[in-house]
Amino acid sequence: MDRKIKKFLIGPKITIKQALKRMDEAGEKILFVTDPNNNQLLGTVTDGDFRRWILKGRSLDTNITKAMNTKPLILEEGYHIEEAKRLMMNNEIECIPILDQREGIVSAIWWLDIFKNQNKKYGQINIPVVIMAGGEGVRLSPFTKILPKPLMPVGEKPIIELIIDKFVEYGCKKFYLSVNYKSNLIKTYFSNFKHDYKIEYVEEKKPLGTAGSLYLLKKKIETTFYVINSDVLIEADYADVLDFHKNNKNKITLISSMKHYKIPYGVCEIKNGGNLKKIKEKPEYDFLVNSGMYVLEPEVIWDIPINKTYDIPELINVCIKNKKKVGVYPISERSWLDIGEWEGLQNTLKSLKLNRILM
Repeated sequence: MDRKIKKFLIGPKITIKQALKRMDEAGEKILFVTDPNNNQLLGTVTDGDFRRWILKGRSLDTNITKAMNTKPLILEEGYHIEEAKRLMMNNEIECIPILDQREGIVSAIWWLDIFKNQNKKYGQINIPVVIMAGGEGVRLSPFTKILPKPLMPVGEKPIIELIIDKFVEYGCKKFYLSVNYKSNLIKTYFSNFKHDYKIEYVEEKKPLGTAGSLYLLKKKIETTFYVINSDVLIEADYADVLDFHKNNKNKITLISSMKHYKIPYGVCEIKNGGNLKKIKEKPEYDFLVNSGMYVLEPEVIWDIPINKTYDIPELINVCIKNKKKVGVYPISERSWLDIGEWEGLQNTLKSLKLNRILM
């Protein structure tokens, strides 16, 4: 068996919650469920399988065999490379397990193994993208006393350029940057090099929150569009997110990340009067949290008050109150990289295998 495949193997007795953690640790979007006695492949589980399970409202403590695909596409040892290419391209998949004659998994082949430096072609969406880049970034002070948060370097590029690059991969060409704090530095940065996309600046005369400046785009955006904060990197299939939004006829879709928390103490539960009911030792909780990335229909802009500080959660609550459909698209914990605070920035650098901020 190929040593590299071992970190992607899980047994059939673990829970979906445990499998999610293993997927994040493995760093790919697939795991192989195998029989520990003979290494026989029982099924595969992908990030899409997890997402569908979560959206059905089912428990993460359920056995992984309930969520896995029991009939995945496979290749046998001695396969022809052209067969692997055909399967990947026709089925738009990035990984295929390789089995021996006894149906035991011996290795797997990934897209880049075949196509080398040719990245998988993403679905093209080409819709406008609004990047909220006007905040002061007080949680990253004192760095943001010098640079605005969107220009904080992550490797050799600032975070805002990495965000744009990701959307460009999906064919997006029009970007609106909502700016306020140190906006002249952001404009200067993008004016100093050529790029194949168009940038239009939305000037906030005062800080308007994560949604307030959208009011200024009422007559400019007339189609479905993305909104993203300037301090997050989201690893997801943006075309699939848009399909999910459209297919569910949402007015707003919120991209939400799984977050797992373990309380390192015994938690007391009390009855009326202060009597102890029980102590739950080091409980664990799972939540879907707002990642700061959204898909919006242009009509919701009209719900935003003029020239007022206003955040997207407020807009979402108004939509729900007015019975406009708001959906949630779940992603894994490691698919959301947050540089809005010092700890998050350090975790992002570590995740991207970068040692330091380039200043």
